[in-house]
Amino acid sequence: MTPKHFKRYLVTSALPYANGPLHLGHLAGVYVPSDIYVRYLRQRGREVISICGSDEHGVPITLKARNEGISPQEVVNRYHELNKKAFRDFGISFDIYSRTSNRIHYETASEIFKTLYDKDVFVEKTSEQYYDEEAATFLADRYITGTCPHCGNPGAYGDQCEQCGTSLSPTDLINPVSTISGSQPVLKETRHWYLPLDRYEPWLRQWILEQHREWKPNVYGQCKSWLDQGLQPRAVSRDLDWGIPVPVENSEGKVLYVWFDAPIGYISATKELTPDWEKYWKDKETRLVHFIGKDNIVFHCIIFPTILKAEGSYILPDNVPANEFLNLENDKISTSRNWAVWLHEYLEDFPGKQDVLRYVLCANAPENKDNDFTWKDFQSRNNNELVAILGNFVNRTIVLTHKYFDGIVPEITALTGQDKAVLEEISTIASGVEQSLELFRFREAVQKAMDLARLGNKYLAETEPWKVIKTDAERVRTILNISLQITANLTLLLDPFLPFSMEKLRGFIQFEGRSWELIGTPDLLKAGHMLGKASLLFEKIEDEQIQAQLDKLMKNRTENGETEQLPAPKEEITFDDFTRMDLRSGTILEAEKVPKTKKLIKMVVDLGFEQRTIVSGIAEYYEAETLPGKKVTVLANLTPRTIRGIESKGMILLSENPEGTLHFVEPSAEAKNGAAIN
Repeated sequence: MTPKHFKRYLVTSALPYANGPLHLGHLAGVYVPSDIYVRYLRQRGREVISICGSDEHGVPITLKARNEGISPQEVVNRYHELNKKAFRDFGISFDIYSRTSNRIHYETASEIFKTLYDKDVFVEKTSEQYYDEEAATFLADRYITGTCPHCGNPGAYGDQCEQCGTSLSPTDLINPVSTISGSQPVLKETRHWYLPLDRYEPWLRQWILEQHREWKPNVYGQCKSWLDQGLQPRAVSRDLDWGIPVPVENSEGKVLYVWFDAPIGYISATKELTPDWEKYWKDKETRLVHFIGKDNIVFHCIIFPTILKAEGSYILPDNVPANEFLNLENDKISTSRNWAVWLHEYLEDFPGKQDVLRYVLCANAPENKDNDFTWKDFQSRNNNELVAILGNFVNRTIVLTHKYFDGIVPEITALTGQDKAVLEEISTIASGVEQSLELFRFREAVQKAMDLARLGNKYLAETEPWKVIKTDAERVRTILNISLQITANLTLLLDPFLPFSMEKLRGFIQFEGRSWELIGTPDLLKAGHMLGKASLLFEKIEDEQIQAQLDKLMKNRTENGETEQLPAPKEEITFDDFTRMDLRSGTILEAEKVPKTKKLIKMVVDLGFEQRTIVSGIAEYYEAETLPGKKVTVLANLTPRTIRGIESKGMILLSENPEGTLHFVEPSAEAKNGAAIN
């Protein structure tokens, strides 16, 4: 279902805490898909603004400040500037990157709180909350840790267990401990204001469960689960000295709860950006879209909409395309353990390769379930897809045009049926990409967009202009004209995904078109048009670069005192036993899930001398659509075996980590299909 066309679009991206640098999980979960969508809308000529900024009132910030012996303001100043620069250098095209410590945000959040207070929306009540007697202070949720009652994680916070993702209250924790003093807190009476979510439950049920069935299953399902459990009043104030003071009388020492004030940051940032902010927030012809991670679903789909509904004059989010979590090398990303790839460090280690990371994070995005980033996959996608498919096609096209026609776009002399089919396919591919983007299926969209480069490679391989030039130069004029039209269309189709590279490619072909509506237009590059000089669009990433990144991660793990328990060696075999195994390098051509199974994937693998069907129980670790193009090691002389009615001729080698996760044993990118592995 394609959503209706709106007059304008307001796109918000979750405000990152200003208590540390950005890592790959942030990018894959929120900022890459958000930026792709915004760039696409701009290409369509739609009125859109992209809003983000630093969340500077979270308890993690006060914890960071306490640990470093500095003020919270010093912490947020440092990380706001670091992250703002990293976003800019990475090419995230926010219209504004604001911060919740700005005066305009204090005023906006206070005004909305006061409006709800004056309308008697809040419930004021006294309750018992945890108090640290040694530190003489009430404890915010994140100042309390304990055992999660749901999964048994001993390090759960008072507001959420980050292991199972369940939202908690401090009193839910088993054996709670104050993170300030390490002592066991006691319950003490305190007065706060609560948002009565239970009163809004009937409205939320109708608004979400009936009016927004099109939301992603992970979002819709989590909302339904919350509603089915029954909503409870939620405190919107805290006993803290860092944050926005509660703007009513007799509220000394109390600030607005960060999850009341943070989403209002989208509104205050819009106010900061434009005096016409109300048309984005109060006109029903505006489409509001929140890009967030799955841990923020309840706040953006239930709490913030309830605040807006209670205030009465604001529009509500039309969609909230939240992603799941991205893991790193089969382990959960952890800032405390330094198990992360930091964006600012990536930009230093891989200068000029912003688009490689954008592409990998989109192609492997955790859209429907948690996914894993590995440096080997990063290298493989760059070398086997960006270099070998996209870069190879445009390089051959431009080089041949310079070689045969002095860099001048040749005219079409006559069109064959194949030529016409290729030209028609451009618009078909573009329509598929457009539909996927409108439905927030970014993995699917980038795969379809790359299909245009695959089409170009296939066309060149089948028409062989380097051979035909010897006998029919006129035919080559048509072949290269069509190849150049594909190239020009690629700059438009891939621009939301690879903005730096497509700008570079536009320079190669001296093409200034930007509009999405130009895709599929005949003669984007007119006959007689002069191309510019070309260089490599993408460069191979070498094993040494990848090993350096893996070594950096392992160093962090070692410094944390972590060791891996690997499987004990198996019994010895003879050299003759080993030589009987015929190990070959191969490339997966096709992959699909075996119906009515949970673990099995059926693959077609190119072994150079033949293509083999192999069935493997890897569906828990890989999604079938991500496998074509991957290099694998195959035991080629294994006796064929029938699995679920499919003859499997070989076995793909995998490594198993201590926690039980599996990975392909990948041969070198240079190994040809069928090469023996000894």
